[in-house]
Amino acid sequence: MRIGILGAGQMARALGGGWAAAGHEIVVGARTSAAAAAAAAEIGPSARPGTIAEAASFGDATLLAVPVPALDEILTAHREAFADRILIDCTNAFAPDTGGFGLSEPAVAERISASAPGARVVKAFNLLAAEVWAGPNREFEGRPLTVALCGDDAAAVAAVAGLAEDLKLRPVPAGGLSRARYLEATAAFVVGLWFAGHDARAMFPPLESAFAVPDDSEGLPMSRE
Repeated sequence: MRIGILGAGQMARALGGGWAAAGHEIVVGARTSAAAAAAAAEIGPSARPGTIAEAASFGDATLLAVPVPALDEILTAHREAFADRILIDCTNAFAPDTGGFGLSEPAVAERISASAPGARVVKAFNLLAAEVWAGPNREFEGRPLTVALCGDDAAAVAAVAGLAEDLKLRPVPAGGLSRARYLEATAAFVVGLWFAGHDARAMFPPLESAFAVPDDSEGLPMSRE
């Protein structure tokens, strides 16, 4: 697949490096040619630097790996290029290095979709830091590292699922784009816990231990019999 990457930071390099290693062709667009060239060089020989416009109009899918405050300018300037293109949104509306819980806005992916009519937006890769995606570990405690995907276009979700599998991740469709806001809120909440020194993973039991007894109409536990 031909993938345009907007941004030259750690997330662009981590995801782009994995996709380049899997044989995809990459164009990296950044605000400066030096930043694009440095990111492309780190990603690998199948990546080349370009302008933001070149990356936005390149190939089959575009990764939005820019700070949320930069989205308005990019979406406005390249709206036509994004029409009928898969847009992979890995952004979060908080500063991850601050360890805060707050979100500057509640639904970035939905805003991207509204600002780029015709774009096939898929929210993915936002729950974990770039260092995890770039790292070699794809299994923790005997369980495959999983990436949740939210989007309204089934073909676009399937394409991004394939890209996740190319990174040796387990993709899980998690509903339409309206559910992406929950992924965004989860990222802010969990990162805040990690920065506070708490093990967020320990708050969720494994699937075989996750159960609940449904309540009846009066709010009383219903019998399993």
